[in-house]
Amino acid sequence: MYLERFISFLKFEKHYSMHTVKAYEKDIATYLAFWEGEGMDFKALTHRDVRFYLSSLMDHQLTPTSVNRVLSSLRSYYKFLQREGLHGENPTALVKALKTPKKLPVVVQEEKIDELLDHDAIFDKNFAGQRDRLIMEMLFGTGMRLSELIHLRESDIDFYQQSARILGKRNKERIVPLLPDLIDLIKQYLLLKKVESFDNNSLTLIVTNRGEQVYPKLVYKVVTSYLSLITSQQKRSPHVLRHSFATALLNRGADLNAIKELLGHANLVATQVYTHNSMERLKSIYKQAHPKA
Repeated sequence: MYLERFISFLKFEKHYSMHTVKAYEKDIATYLAFWEGEGMDFKALTHRDVRFYLSSLMDHQLTPTSVNRVLSSLRSYYKFLQREGLHGENPTALVKALKTPKKLPVVVQEEKIDELLDHDAIFDKNFAGQRDRLIMEMLFGTGMRLSELIHLRESDIDFYQQSARILGKRNKERIVPLLPDLIDLIKQYLLLKKVESFDNNSLTLIVTNRGEQVYPKLVYKVVTSYLSLITSQQKRSPHVLRHSFATALLNRGADLNAIKELLGHANLVATQVYTHNSMERLKSIYKQAHPKA
């Protein structure tokens, strides 16, 4: 039901990532297939039908968070159809999202990460070892997302201004500062990269052992491997380093709006989640230091 037009809209007008587009496509296609199987006319569906569908997802063990994601996809789809004059009322307008428990960002203590990154012997001196170190340093030193790191080009690094140009979600560009030590590390890495003389030399900064653009699975493997040396927590993804970056800045008194800009958040609400982690740290220090605690 006009699904292809909606997908084209997401790709070429909204400029969503392929990962996001695929998630929308799956949600909508499953929804349409469900009602086709029930023999229902799509244009006759009401808010009660949408609620029934979401309830059926809950019956199949989907979490409230996942169900809300589906509802968000449906809302976007119906709004698109309305805008294009392809559908009348939006049945999702009367459907409320489910309440979900707030999940706090999982972080690794700044001291532990510093200890890891300052330990030269942990990282091999060859190209792969220094690339892995740069992956860790870039993620924790800038707070960039996995996808942003993968697509970061050599030309995005401004050595004079000591900054990086990052292309974030929805092609939104931002400039983030790079500390002198990180600049030096990038220079050393680029020298090693040049020595390798790759046949398939990608223009992206971080590349594989064959000179090709690095891929998500490799970055995950690198981050998980090194974080396992300093923490036993189950979650050890690249995003944990992003969370750790933001929390470290907040703990050191950085302005919340500045952190928002560095992370590339669209609004302050997404950044405010880190204030809880910072408050928990303050409570811990208070309990340890206060004479009456």
